Amino acid sequence: MKPGAIAAERVSRRFRVYPQRTVTLKERIIRRRHLEATEIWALQDVSLHVAPGEAVGLIGRNGSGKTTFLRLVAGIFKPTSGMIAVEGSVGSLLGLGAGFHPEFTGRENVYLNAAIHGLKRDFIRGRMDEIVSFAELERFIDLPVRTYSAGMYMRLGFAIAVHLEPDVILLDEVFAVGDEAFQEKCMGKIFEFKSRGGTIVFVSHAAAAVELLCERSVLLRNGRVEYDGPTHDAMTLYHRMLAAEENPAERAGGLREWGSGELRIGEVRIENGDGVQQTEFSAGDPLVLRVRVEGQEKVPPPTALVEFHALNGPLLGAVSHEIDDLDESDWVGERWIRVELERLPLASGRFQVHVALSRADGSGLYHRLERAAEFHVYPHEQVRGAILFDGQWSIESSTAEVETA
Repeated sequence: MKPGAIAAERVSRRFRVYPQRTVTLKERIIRRRHLEATEIWALQDVSLHVAPGEAVGLIGRNGSGKTTFLRLVAGIFKPTSGMIAVEGSVGSLLGLGAGFHPEFTGRENVYLNAAIHGLKRDFIRGRMDEIVSFAELERFIDLPVRTYSAGMYMRLGFAIAVHLEPDVILLDEVFAVGDEAFQEKCMGKIFEFKSRGGTIVFVSHAAAAVELLCERSVLLRNGRVEYDGPTHDAMTLYHRMLAAEENPAERAGGLREWGSGELRIGEVRIENGDGVQQTEFSAGDPLVLRVRVEGQEKVPPPTALVEFHALNGPLLGAVSHEIDDLDESDWVGERWIRVELERLPLASGRFQVHVALSRADGSGLYHRLERAAEFHVYPHEQVRGAILFDGQWSIESSTAEVETA
């Protein structure tokens, strides 16, 4: 095998889960009849080969075995059965602060991680400034990492993983934490590693990130390989697995879209009242939302839903419509749905639009796309808050006699 190659043959991994808390040896002897373990197979007969320099995505529902497979590749534990082999050094980011000692400073943890990978202090000393600069932790690198935020943990862990010059990088949901600017910087570093011939195994629910980085993806389902092939096809199958759920748990990991896929949201445009594309409005301005819908096969007209959220925040309001009121013919090909708000009821702030297309009978979801578009609303002088309350004011004279003391 060449450096960077990964080979897994019929790999299975079993865990024993006990219903009670951790017990002492005395309790285990006395209560042994009541401490029967439940066997859970996280992986079953998984065969997977990754060539040197290849970027492969691992996708699937929570609990499908993605992280377990990465930990087997990293050597954290052994398979229950089967064989897994990795040629060359492995850099991994499998969790926030994985391998960090909370009482050590950030600098000391960099040396600790380097030692775990078998690297000498002189090697890491020459790269320390670059690691600290990439992680944007110049002011905090000599503080204990227990004082770091989740984003700081992620930035330092990622900086260490990509600067130790491994042959293989394992990434598990690394873009679920951190601001957008740092996520873009991380992607740039990953592409630089890929261009040098490094091997990447990437676990994420974010379809855009996986499709951008990986030409090939493996879909896991209940610990088994459901599909191994082009990323786009794997993502389509994955989204169909989620189509029956309104609020999948995977949203917390970066999932932005899901659905059965007969109809898909191709583009969402925000325009002003004159039909000009625009992302900045004043409170009370008209707003037009245009949604391009793509259909590969004939289906009944959908029910369309548009939600307005505060930026990365809660739902503020929604509007929906059964499209068969406007068009009763079957949908196929490309069409546009137009929603016009004569007076935007938002007062101030940054907002996001989520769009969904579902079957009119409520039996399933064609496609839901979250964070489909963003726009900014500027307030008038005497407007406060996020919602625009625009009432009619008047004064009424009282004709009743006023009692006096």
